[in-house]
Order: sequence, then C-alpha cells, then structure tokens
Amino acid sequence: MKKKILTRFTAILFLIGLMAGIQYNTINEPNTRDTRDVWEVRQELSRETKLHSQLLSEIDSLDNTLDKYEAASDASPEQALRETAGELRMLAGLIETTGPGIEVLIEPSMEAVALGLDIKGISPDLLIRLVNEINRFNALHISIDGKRIVNTTAIRDINGQTTVNTKSVETPPFSIKIISNTMEDSEKLYNHLLASRILDDFYIDNMTLTVSTPKPDLVIEAYDGAIDTKYLQATEEE
Repeated sequence: MKKKILTRFTAILFLIGLMAGIQYNTINEPNTRDTRDVWEVRQELSRETKLHSQLLSEIDSLDNTLDKYEAASDASPEQALRETAGELRMLAGLIETTGPGIEVLIEPSMEAVALGLDIKGISPDLLIRLVNEINRFNALHISIDGKRIVNTTAIRDINGQTTVNTKSVETPPFSIKIISNTMEDSEKLYNHLLASRILDDFYIDNMTLTVSTPKPDLVIEAYDGAIDTKYLQATEEE
C-alpha cells in the first residue's frame, strides 16, 4: 500500500517538474528571432520618428483650434461655432476644397492599346496600395475618379467591380486628385511617385501613371454621401 502511494506521488512530482520546465522554456525563449540588419532597424526608426512628428503636428493644430475657439467664443459664440463647424466640415471632406496639389492620370499603357489587349479595371488591392503611397506624404484630401476619400471610405470589390464609397470606379482612363498642406509637400509627393515601384505594378496590369506637376490651386469636389454617425456619442461636460 505504501509502495503504491509512493509510486503515485513520484509520478505526480514528475509531471509537475515537466510542466514547470516547459513553462520556463516558453517564457525565456522567444518564438522568433529579430533578423533585421542595422539598416532595416534605422528605416523602422525613421518611420516611427516621422509618425511621431505628424502626431505632434496634429496635436498642435488641434490645440490652436481650441485656443482660437475659446478666444472667439467670449466675443461671439455663434460666429466661433460657425467657423469651427466650417473647418471641421472641410477636414471631413464635406465641402469643396482648393489647395496646392497634384493630379495623377491612370490610363491604359501604349503597348496594351497597340496590341489590342483587353483593359480591365483597376484592382482594389492596387488602388489601396497607391492610396497608401500617397498618404505617406501628408496628403490632406484625395478624390478617386470624382469620389472624395473620407474617413469612412471603403475601397473594395463588389460583384467583380472595384468601388470607392460603394460607387464603381471607371475603367481607365480616370484621374486621382491629391491636395497637400503646402506646395513643398506636393513636390515631395510628385517626386516620390515618379520614382516609386508602384509604377511597375501598374505597368504589369497594362496601365500607366502620369503625374502632373504641382498646382497651387487644385480643386477637389466635396463628398456627396451621408456620414454614418450612429456609433458617435456626445461627451458629457465635466
């Protein structure tokens, strides 16, 4: 009887020790090793630094707007409210916007036209990649084939057709308009797109990108849909 109890006790201790060893190795040994070289780490650090700088700029801009609203509200609360609402509508893309920017024309490649190839519409993945490239250079306002990009915009495939804001994007040619904060930002975006690998991606799909030189007064139409606010809630004043 004592021998049987001792055997069970030994087995239990063995299982406990085995589980403790496995747990120790799991904690102390990472699943994957970081195999990036110094240059890749520096690039990642540069991207994070740029993101941090953009966030600081946005915070400073919001602080300035708040200070301006508080100062104006003492003299004319209604006027301050109207000005603030107008600025927010512009940032949300609900009104026509004019500013420094560039226009990108997407059209069938000359080779595809000469060979009589069937030109298909742009794929959602390729269009999303292009928008991401554009947003890397402080793009404030974008419209694709006359469809204004807002925070709730979705670029997706619907029944085999690429759509923006649930509206079909035309088969090339069509244009994309981008407004930046300054002419300098527009020039940076212009130079980046001319040297970007995404030009090759479009060429593989029998399309080309033609980037216009920056313009000081590019016009982008307003968003013509309804903004869904059903998940928004008013904050209570403390």
